[in-house]
Amino acid sequence: MVKSSMPKPFRYLEPTFFAGLFDDPLLLVRVRSSGRALLFDCGKMHHLAKRVYTSIDAIFISHAHMDHFMGMDSVIRHSHASPRTVDIFGPPGLSGRMAHKFACYDWNLADTFWGNFRVGEVSQGRIVSTLYCGPEAFAARPDGERSGDIYGNSYLTVKGVLCEHRIPVLAFRVDEGAAFVLDEARMAQAGVVRGEWLKDLEKLFHRGRLEGNPIQYAAATAGSSIEERSEPDAAALYQRIRKIEKPASIGYVTDIGFSPDNLEKLAGLLEGVTLLVCECAFLAAEQNKARLSRHLCTSELNIILDRLRPRYVLPMHFSKIYQGRSDPLYHEIEPPAGVTVLKIPDRLTPRPIMENEVPKPVELNI
Repeated sequence: MVKSSMPKPFRYLEPTFFAGLFDDPLLLVRVRSSGRALLFDCGKMHHLAKRVYTSIDAIFISHAHMDHFMGMDSVIRHSHASPRTVDIFGPPGLSGRMAHKFACYDWNLADTFWGNFRVGEVSQGRIVSTLYCGPEAFAARPDGERSGDIYGNSYLTVKGVLCEHRIPVLAFRVDEGAAFVLDEARMAQAGVVRGEWLKDLEKLFHRGRLEGNPIQYAAATAGSSIEERSEPDAAALYQRIRKIEKPASIGYVTDIGFSPDNLEKLAGLLEGVTLLVCECAFLAAEQNKARLSRHLCTSELNIILDRLRPRYVLPMHFSKIYQGRSDPLYHEIEPPAGVTVLKIPDRLTPRPIMENEVPKPVELNI
């Protein structure tokens, strides 16, 4: 797995790219506060430890090409007997593909404690869900339709947009949730003094109950003494003293063609993200090959970087025709000022073993 040496711009999120430049893309985003995780794409992923699978609450599939989806069998293998529900999101048609995966296996030993998979198809701002019930041998049942963010909790939200790769492909954005952070200068300006009451304010914040709830707080008087005051709306008080800062964010883009329409969609979703994880399949000299296969080359990535202006960019998913010569890729990436390029190893996944490397059976004297 690759953890970049970049500074820590995230409060809650810990992105780890579990792949190399030529491996199938695999981005894990762990939420430090909860120990839970999100997974973006799942191609070849046999190298993941089982405890990684059991920490995953939601999986986001860009599209169902084999190098982005075949690892779903590993997810099912390590998650199906756990009494929880794993959310899976992807473009239209994903639910049917999951149904075929479940239909590949016999589930006659299904038990009551088995978990479920909820599959949400994302299209035109709507998410249509189907629940596959483990105790019922993963029988499918409709699970409603909704609009809004694809996924969210108190620590993050996930949005997406459908781009074109001759098929619909989802690009994703993960935004950290707002943190409870106070600005000392604004507190002084408002005459607010630190004290035990801040614990009550923070509890209301994390429970999402600031609005409309009263709060007792400490304030400095003209004579520099401290008095207790009452604020009928805790949200209004917090707005006066909180630190204004932009939440960190992650963009994930893979397997899209370079076109004005795709560029506009990416700009609408990902402009100004903290970390952009983006495919860069070909060198600039192979632009025609990139256009034919609806992938990106280095010169097109440069245009995207100039438009989006992320703080960091992690190029990935390089075409295997360049194996053993990845340096030219980085030489052709020309980020605008303020954008830092992160480099990863060519490969991370274990190599296959030969028969002469397999331990031989030994005789037992019984």
